[in-house]
Amino acid sequence: MSKIAEAALAPAMAPHASGALLRFVVIVLTALLTTVDLFAVQAILPALTAAYGVSPAAMGTAVNASTFGMAVGGLAVAILSRRIDRRWGVLVSLAALSVPTALLAGAPDLAVFTALRVLQGLCMAAAFTLTLAYLGENYSARDAAGAFAAYITGNVASNLFGRLISASVADHLGLAPNFYVFALLNLAGAVLVFFTLKNTKKMECAPMPAAMTARSPLSIWAEHFRNPALVAGFAIGFCILFAFIGTYTYVNFVLVKAPYALGMQALGFVYFVFAPSIATTPLAGRAVARFGARPTLWTSLAVAAVALPLMLLGDVSAMMTGLVLMGVGTFMAQATATGFVSRAATTDRGSASGLYLASYFLGGLAGAFVCGQAFMMFGWAGTVAAIGLSLAAAAALARRLTPPARAAA
Repeated sequence: MSKIAEAALAPAMAPHASGALLRFVVIVLTALLTTVDLFAVQAILPALTAAYGVSPAAMGTAVNASTFGMAVGGLAVAILSRRIDRRWGVLVSLAALSVPTALLAGAPDLAVFTALRVLQGLCMAAAFTLTLAYLGENYSARDAAGAFAAYITGNVASNLFGRLISASVADHLGLAPNFYVFALLNLAGAVLVFFTLKNTKKMECAPMPAAMTARSPLSIWAEHFRNPALVAGFAIGFCILFAFIGTYTYVNFVLVKAPYALGMQALGFVYFVFAPSIATTPLAGRAVARFGARPTLWTSLAVAAVALPLMLLGDVSAMMTGLVLMGVGTFMAQATATGFVSRAATTDRGSASGLYLASYFLGGLAGAFVCGQAFMMFGWAGTVAAIGLSLAAAAALARRLTPPARAAA
């Protein structure tokens, strides 16, 4: 079993359809089990708000505190990337993730709940960033775009299935059992990685030049930040998650009130709006290969922008259509930006992926706070306006997505 499973993620494999499909499925499942905790609790936000007796903005910020942990974890991996074995780093991170997840079941107050969400983010960030580094380092330029798109597809699937599982378990068993179920899913992710990721120490990779190993992490970061296209990629990631978090956090409070008035289970089913994104996100890799990163990103952001007026009409069909388009647009944009950053980095792709992840999830934390304040002061219309500004900023930054000649070649 282990030999077959390890072959699934091997970059040099037989070019037949069944092997490519197996590789795609394994990458998708790895991503799904890595980030299944990240946004699952958004489906039970109203119930958590009532349980802790706090405001929607306070609970929304606490739930999304995991994005702060993701940002910090991304920076830590960016510093230590060259010293961490990819396979064991991902495996240990996912196993450790089960601990704060299980402890959330008994969090006595909002402060403890928030701290545990931060710890979850740290573990998820390490697994996420190291997997991206593994894909970037062990796949050819032709295969890498597809591999990144597969990984982001798994992230999309985690948004759907995580929310469905959370809403269903909380509705039938209560809030505490919900977190125990997700702790088991974390352990399942560690088992999957054990059997599928090849040990990077055994892979036939070119040795790193001595000059590279002698460089400090800060000097490598400085090189990344001197690359205008790479900096633009970091900033675009910030804007994408800002818009995503703003939308799918505070829409829950809109959907439980008139004219929608959805219950907890029905609120979970709403997140079938992510189903189309599972099908469309893999297309990002093909679109980038054919049209380039900028046109693909602009198209993705335009799709998301169409959602904005639809979400303000107060009609169920219009709201669902808007949520579908927002998911399709932001996930394709994320896949495009993630792949671009790995290709545009001129050195140490692991640290570049870490910096991108830090910026991306800081954008999510900013989106949770800013959109929460807009929601409290101006209602849902104010939140949608803040989301629109973030999408516009990402579109403006996309003009700078021109990779250096070495990366393009």
